Order: sequence, then C-alpha cells, then structure tokens
Amino acid sequence: MRAILHVCTTCRGPVPDPVEPRPGAMLHAALAGAALPEGVELRPVECLSACSQGCSIALSAPGKWSYVYGRLSAADAADILTGTAAYAAAADGLVPWRERPTIFRRQSLARIPPLGPQQE
Repeated sequence: MRAILHVCTTCRGPVPDPVEPRPGAMLHAALAGAALPEGVELRPVECLSACSQGCSIALSAPGKWSYVYGRLSAADAADILTGTAAYAAAADGLVPWRERPTIFRRQSLARIPPLGPQQE
C-alpha cells in the first residue's frame, strides 16, 4: 500500500505577497530532489486550503488515518521525509507521538479518519 505525500505548491509561507518560486514550490522541489522513503509517492497539489498556516503537506494512504501539517519550509525536508517514512511503515497511519519528528508533533493541523465502513 502506497503512502502519498501531497505538497501544496502554491503555498506562500509567511510571505505576504506571492514570490516566485513560491515557498511551497521550493518545498516540493527540495523533497523531489531527495530520496523518498520506500513506499512513498510525492504528489504536488495546487492548494490544501491551509493558507493561513504557511507551507502545508498532507499524508494519506488507503485504510490509514490522514494528516495535514503546516508552517513548513524547504529547510524541513529531511524531517518531513523521516516522518513520512514512519507514517508509511505504520499499518494504520498512527505513529506513536514520541516517534514523530518534532515538526510533526508541533505542526499538525488535522488528523482525518480513514475511509471505510462505519463502525457502530
């Protein structure tokens, strides 16, 4: 099962006026230039609707919890990849809090339950 690392390429980060390349595109480029963890696919997206939270990413995979993280930059690429590797290895996407990189502990914007049959 592949984990998808979505990176918002239109994010401006803390910059009030758009600059080119945008900080989100620079984050995507930094991740694309690195070795991705096994079982991870990198996908650029045009908006994650977390504009007030700076550069954002999302992690998702079939049957797993999904996460959205914000306030990131290209300087965080190594930590993002470390956290993404842990997410990809977790059967349900739930990585124990202490095993997450600090940026994933502090900069989580949302945790979304997996799609599937409703439990009653």
